[in-house]
Amino acid sequence: MISTPTTATGDRIIEPMIALAGCSKQHRIVVAGARGVELMLELHRRGFARAASTANCGHPAGQYDVVLVDWRRRTSKTLETALDWLAQLLSPAGMLVVWVDPQKPAATQDLRLSLEMRGFAIEAGTVHECGCAVSARRRDMHPLRKAA
Repeated sequence: MISTPTTATGDRIIEPMIALAGCSKQHRIVVAGARGVELMLELHRRGFARAASTANCGHPAGQYDVVLVDWRRRTSKTLETALDWLAQLLSPAGMLVVWVDPQKPAATQDLRLSLEMRGFAIEAGTVHECGCAVSARRRDMHPLRKAA
């Protein structure tokens, strides 16, 4: 029998999500979405031992440094409710990364506006063959830049 390597669904998005979040292996990470457990296991395989999924993350108490959200094949309306809850899991200086299906520019703009309405500032974004993602941090956590 010939064995061929297969790429798990999470493999295609995990690297860009880690890069957008600036994750280190010491960060406490929680993963949300339909494939949250799968992504958590992939993070563990890569050495991120402090990763959890929303299925086993405990009560929201600002205890996570990074929240990774895989919201592909889900509606933006349900994302609104999820973001309200997920923001409570995130530490004050934490990073939120949301991955969604490839969409029209207007839908991506709606995601950005939704995050901004919740007090987040968009730091970066990426477009990928299997979707697009944005990373955001609480607006009040941006240090003021000093003039030279």
